[in-house]
Amino acid sequence: MNQDSDWQQDLRRYPHPRPFLKEQSIWAVWVYRFGRRVDRRPDGGWKRVLTMLYWLLFRVVETLLATSIPKSASIGPGLRIWHFGGVFIHPEASIGSNCTLRQGVTIGNRSEDGPVPVIGDNVDIGAYAQILGGIRIGNDCRIGAMTVVLSDVPDGATAVGVPARIIMPSGVSELPVILGGEPA
Repeated sequence: MNQDSDWQQDLRRYPHPRPFLKEQSIWAVWVYRFGRRVDRRPDGGWKRVLTMLYWLLFRVVETLLATSIPKSASIGPGLRIWHFGGVFIHPEASIGSNCTLRQGVTIGNRSEDGPVPVIGDNVDIGAYAQILGGIRIGNDCRIGAMTVVLSDVPDGATAVGVPARIIMPSGVSELPVILGGEPA
């Protein structure tokens, strides 16, 4: 199967000439992109065989790397995972282009069958951050390490703390607010 353009953009975000030998997180990204390519194939025997292969690879990567990126999640090109381990993405989550995740990140719902986050483009998510529920993270946002985000984050903002509070970029006149609360 030919490499798709999303995969090529993912590879460009990894600085090493051979990231498969130096960065285990690329294994999880490759398995995700492989699963997406398998789903686009016409129905038939090869698709069934490749689907079984995908599930085997998915479980191996999930077990060895503690990184779960189901093929049903919608993830734009240019995904970069710095360090691996403890990364869990809900199967219905949506992540934009050129996003960066670090170890321990969870992107999921707050209750069984509850809504899941939509994350914009160029979002940088720090280690052990939790983004939960039917919220939107805007474009060009940064989520600090160990932050718990339970409410929307506007474009260009930084969210930090537990619960997350917004820090607006310089030059923006809005006050920082505690998400879901009063102005700080």
